[in-house]
Amino acid sequence: MEILAKINKNSNKNKEETFTRLYRYLLRPDIYYTAYKNLYANNGAATRGVNDDTADGFSEDKIVKIIASLKDETYQPNAVRRTYIKKTNGKQRPLGIPTFTDKLVQEALRMVLEAVYEPVFLDCSHGFRPNKSCHTALASISREFSGIRWFIEGDLKSCFDNIDHAVLIGLISKKVKDARLIQLIYKFLKAGYMEDWQYCATYSGVPQGGVISPLLANICLHELDKFVMTTLKSEFDRPSERRYTLPYYALRNQLAQLKRRINRASGTERQQLIDKHKYTRSMLIKTPAKSQTDKKITYQRYADDFLLGINGSHEDCLWIKNRLSDFISSSLRMELNMEKTLITHSNQYVRFLGYDIRVRRDSKIKPIRGINRCTKRTLLSTVDLSVPFEDKIQKFIIDNGIAKIRNGILEPVHRPVLLNCTDLEIISIYNAELRGICNYYGLASDFYKLSYFGYLMEYSCLKTFANKYKCHVSGVLRKFREGKGRWGVFYDSKAGRRYMYFAKYSDGKKAKRPVDLMFDAAKAYGYTRTTFEGRLKAKSCELCGTTGSSRYELHHVNKVKNLKGKNPWERAMIAKRRKTLAVCWECHYEIHDRRVLVDRAAMESRILGNR
Repeated sequence: MEILAKINKNSNKNKEETFTRLYRYLLRPDIYYTAYKNLYANNGAATRGVNDDTADGFSEDKIVKIIASLKDETYQPNAVRRTYIKKTNGKQRPLGIPTFTDKLVQEALRMVLEAVYEPVFLDCSHGFRPNKSCHTALASISREFSGIRWFIEGDLKSCFDNIDHAVLIGLISKKVKDARLIQLIYKFLKAGYMEDWQYCATYSGVPQGGVISPLLANICLHELDKFVMTTLKSEFDRPSERRYTLPYYALRNQLAQLKRRINRASGTERQQLIDKHKYTRSMLIKTPAKSQTDKKITYQRYADDFLLGINGSHEDCLWIKNRLSDFISSSLRMELNMEKTLITHSNQYVRFLGYDIRVRRDSKIKPIRGINRCTKRTLLSTVDLSVPFEDKIQKFIIDNGIAKIRNGILEPVHRPVLLNCTDLEIISIYNAELRGICNYYGLASDFYKLSYFGYLMEYSCLKTFANKYKCHVSGVLRKFREGKGRWGVFYDSKAGRRYMYFAKYSDGKKAKRPVDLMFDAAKAYGYTRTTFEGRLKAKSCELCGTTGSSRYELHHVNKVKNLKGKNPWERAMIAKRRKTLAVCWECHYEIHDRRVLVDRAAMESRILGNR
C-alpha cells in the first residue's frame, strides 16, 4: 500500500508522467490479501461465475498459483457468466459475473491503475471514484449551475457494452508503458461470456459486474471530460459585455439620484421623493438584472450520464449537442443516445441522479442575513433540487407493499413477507429503508415532503407488528413505547440491554457528508499484516486446532444469520460471528463434501481431541 501511495503521489505531482514496470506489483502476495479483504464482505463474493470458484477456499496456495501464472504469463481469465436484471423502463440489463479468482486479479489490477489515474481524473467526474458519489455531483450542480439558462441531459448508448477495445487500450498505453500489464487488460477484455452454456466472444465493451469495469469506463470517458472542459469550453465561453441590462442600469441611476435629492429635501417635497423612491425600487425589483450577454458551459458527469448547463441560446445548445455527438463517434467510437440527450430550459425540471433539478425564477424579496435594512431576491437564479415523490418514493412504497392506494390516498398496510422475522429484524429493515431514502434526498429543498413517507413507513411497521401479535396498533405502541414519546424494540447485547428506536425521517437532513469516506490505507496496512494473512500464516485450524496440515484455507459463507448451528463448523462461525473460518484442508473437505456422509460424531471427537 505504501508503494501504491507513492505512485499516487507521483501521478498527482506530474499529470503527464508515464509509468513503467507496474506489472511487478501484481506479483506481490500482500496485494492479494488486501484485494481479498476488499471483496470478501460483498454479497457477490459467494456468487458463482462459470464454475464453483468463490471467496470460499481462499488460501496461500491460491495466491501462489495466481502469481506463478502471472509471472510466466500463462494466466488466462475465464469467461464471465451472463445474467440479466430488469431496468426501470422494463428492459433487461446484462451483467457479467467473473469467477472469484478473476475478481482477485481484477481488484489487484484496479488498485494499481487507480493509483495512477485517480489524480489525473477531473473534478467533474463523480462515478465509481473514492471520495466521490451522487451527492458530490449534486452538490457541484447546486453550486455551479446558478443562473444557467439551458440544460443538456447527456446519455451514452449502452456505454459499458460499446466501449471500443482498441480505443481503450490506446488510451491506457499513453499513460502506462508496460506491455505485460496492457496484455493482461487485453485478456480480460477478450475473455468472452457464457450465456445458456454457450460461449460468446466479446468484440467490444466491458462486462457490467466486473471489478475493473467502472475504472476502465472512467479512463475512456475521461477523454470526454477533457474535451468539454478544455476544447469545447475554450471555443464557447465568452465574458459578459456588461453586467446589467440597460433598463436596470437606468433604474439604478434614477434611485441614486433620488437618494441624493432626499438627503437635501425637507417637508412635503421629501415625502414625495420618498414615495417615488419606493415606486422606483419596486420597478427595479421586477426588472431583469443580468444582461445575459455572456456564454458559459458547466458540466458534471456520473458514469455514463452527464449534465451540461449552458448560458446561451437554443441554437448554441444544438451546436454543442452536435459537437458532442461528433467527438463521441469519431474519438471514442461510441454513440450519443439522441433520444435521451434532451435540451431543456432551466425553468423546467430535468431528472438527474434521481433528483428533479431546475433553476428558480423567483423574485421574492428577503432580508439579507447579517445586514440590516437590506433586501435581495435571494432565490432568483439559484438551483432547486427536488424530491420526485410520485415517480420515485411513491413507486418504492407501492412496489414493496408498504402502502396501497385507496380512494386516491396512500394507506399504510402490513407486510406479510416480514411476519416470520424477529422484532429486531422487522424494525431494522424499516429503519434501513427509511434512512437510506431520507439520507439520499437530504440535499433536496423540499425535504419536508418525506415527512409523509416517514409516516407511511412507521405505521406500516406498526401494522406489521399488530398483524404478527394479533392486536391493534395501540396495543403495539403500549408494548414497545419506552416512555419518552418514542417507541422501539429491546434487545440484549454484551453491554447489556439496548433499545432500537424507530428512525426519524428528519435525521436524513442532518446527515453530514453522505459520501464514502476513504482512510489512509498506507498507514493502516503499511507495517502490519492483514487479518486474513495472519490467520492463514498462523498454520492453525480454527475448527479442529491442528497445526500439522499441509494446507490451510478460508471457508466463506454469505451470511452468518443463515447458519443453523447443526454442524460443528456452523457453531464455530456463529460463536466467532465471522463469515470466514481459517481451516485445514481436511476440515474444509469434510465441510463441503456432499458425496460422502460425514461422521459428525467422529468430527466432533477429533475437534475436542485436538483442543
